[in-house]
Amino acid sequence: MDAARFTPNPDVVWRQVEGEVVLVHLKTNQMYALNPTGARFWELLSEGRDTARIEATLLAEFEVDAGDLRSEIDRLLRELVDAGLVDRSDGADT
Repeated sequence: MDAARFTPNPDVVWRQVEGEVVLVHLKTNQMYALNPTGARFWELLSEGRDTARIEATLLAEFEVDAGDLRSEIDRLLRELVDAGLVDRSDGADT
């Protein structure tokens, strides 16, 4: 997923609630909750950061192994894409 760019789907709204981020897909009315690490990932993605910058920020903010973090980011991105919460582009036009 390294060459891809990800952006939040414009049909998704979110709010931070008690340390978690709750996402709502407005077209499907599905709700999703992210744990604190996933919540921080979402906040950084919403700011327009690419995955490399997000990973570097999370490594600085959380006590986590770099390999484990990379695996978790990849898993989270797959889940977010599959749920229609983020849009993916292949990066060819950038």
